[in-house]
Amino acid sequence: MKIPYQKPVIQKLKTGYLNKFGASPFYHRTVRTEIDQVPVDKLVEDFGSPLFVYSEDKFRQKIHSLRNNFAHYYPNVTLSWSYKTNYLKSICAVAHQEGLGAEVVSEMEYDKARNLGVPGKDIIINGPHKPRSLIEKAAREGAILHIDHFDEINDIEAVSDELEMTIPVAIRVNMETGIQPQWSRFGFNLEAGQAIHAAKRIASGKKLRLIGLHAHIGTFILEPNAYAQTVEKLVKLSYEVEDQLNFVIEYIDIGGGFPSRNKLKGTYLPPDLSIPPIEDYAQAVSEAMFKNLRQGDTPKLILESGRFLIDEAGSLISTVFATKRLPDGRRGYVMDAGLNLLFTTFWYKFQIEMDREVQGMNEPSVLYGPLCMNIDVLEDHVMLPALDRGTRLIFSPVGAYNNTQWMQFIEYRPNIVLIGKDGTVDLIREREDLSDLERRELLPQRLELNHEKTS
Repeated sequence: MKIPYQKPVIQKLKTGYLNKFGASPFYHRTVRTEIDQVPVDKLVEDFGSPLFVYSEDKFRQKIHSLRNNFAHYYPNVTLSWSYKTNYLKSICAVAHQEGLGAEVVSEMEYDKARNLGVPGKDIIINGPHKPRSLIEKAAREGAILHIDHFDEINDIEAVSDELEMTIPVAIRVNMETGIQPQWSRFGFNLEAGQAIHAAKRIASGKKLRLIGLHAHIGTFILEPNAYAQTVEKLVKLSYEVEDQLNFVIEYIDIGGGFPSRNKLKGTYLPPDLSIPPIEDYAQAVSEAMFKNLRQGDTPKLILESGRFLIDEAGSLISTVFATKRLPDGRRGYVMDAGLNLLFTTFWYKFQIEMDREVQGMNEPSVLYGPLCMNIDVLEDHVMLPALDRGTRLIFSPVGAYNNTQWMQFIEYRPNIVLIGKDGTVDLIREREDLSDLERRELLPQRLELNHEKTS
């Protein structure tokens, strides 16, 4: 076969320059031929490309790490799995097998948790939008509602009247902890007096019972002391509520937000140097609890972690579909996965590994997705050798938020597999086809075409 002509390009290579860690980007590259001892070639052969791959073992290990680190410092800790992070049924099932409850932020997520067999008493409901139907389910089934705004107090009281029952609730609190931007959209502000006013409003209605305080200060929080400040303020608020209003605050919920070993765009240091170990968070939180609690008090401490637990368990295998030379001299690669699958590429600079050894010098390259959209760029500057069509790249960690935020846009969404501890590979979500896209659509008879349909 005749090889198509490519105009030669001359680029200046500064091979002698090292970064501050003594490494040259023109030679550094990583190869990954297997995931949890299963060959990448075998995974693609059996399930196609692109392909999301999850490690059950790594997921369980992260759960054990979070639980053990916090339990080492504080005696009364409960973990609750953040559904919005990844609500694939098999992923949630692993979390619940490990004893985690469910933290949901919508009626859809609540229904998913209940459909998996999670009892209402093990479900926490957050979020700013709780329709009447969700509130009624929660009240009847014993789930705990975390109140986000004053209108919600009225809504829950109306359900209390209808069901003739006192409903246990918690309130979400936002506050200053040194993290910017401050997440002030959700819940009641502490410094402005909204939080204590909400507690007093609940007490005055005499229809709800305030049993918990909740805060979620942000995402990918790199400062453990921010959680210490959160705990200090929530504990002080809990005593203010108990002393003034005669409620008993049974738990302090500090949400999630613990970072994974991912790399934020715009940061220079690698994750191993920039991200504190989870033990630092556990120690900071526990010390703040004991410092501010009254002697003998050990209210339940709830963690609603998601990203920290699942992100590093997920990888995406993608294949080079085409190569091209860009006008500025860089190499461009068209991959079979794009922003439709990796929405979080807007914020994270993923680790990118090749499935084979490739000879030659690294050069500046751009990884494009398959979408007919100019913004479909997975990575706008990555150092890679010249890759042949068919080379596979493995992106990681991608387990958090990509399978909940992915889009059915232009391309079918791919297979997802879970690798068990014994090396068993299970298909946990099938690749879409046209029936998935059109099953909810209705075509009026007057618009039907008489042409022969495509088989």
